[in-house]
Amino acid sequence: MHFLTVQKYFEKFRRDLALHADEQYQLNSHRVTEYDEYLYLAKSLNIQNSKDKLQHFLTLAYDGKVYNIMMPKTKHSLLLEDEEEEDDKLLLKYLTFNKIAKISKAQNTITRFWDYFEEFILQYKGVSDEQFVFYLKEAEWRFNFHREEQNNNSVGYKG
Repeated sequence: MHFLTVQKYFEKFRRDLALHADEQYQLNSHRVTEYDEYLYLAKSLNIQNSKDKLQHFLTLAYDGKVYNIMMPKTKHSLLLEDEEEEDDKLLLKYLTFNKIAKISKAQNTITRFWDYFEEFILQYKGVSDEQFVFYLKEAEWRFNFHREEQNNNSVGYKG
């Protein structure tokens, strides 16, 4: 197969996963029990030099599954150039320490997903901002599917 054929297939697959995840969330939104914000930056990047690459999303959990909502990119202020560096430090501090969250314990479905996502995304050597949400949705789907599979196997399901 040609590279572009495979690439188009996976782009369609990821878009379909995003639509499926949204449908599932709409059916289960009333069951959300935990939520937390996450700031993601590829491990190979330095946060001081790559603030524009920072991805910000909200993770919601229900019944051992997760659903992620991409948050809008933060805009750089219109301050003068020499004040911009200080402004960026304040923004990072704000985003790190002022989060919305409702979690019941330190190790939970959401943190397990984030650990899973960090490993999942490493196999892709860089993802564009435009495509990031689709990779996030693929990781979400795989995480949820794997959890569902484990639950089915734990009650003796052989499918």
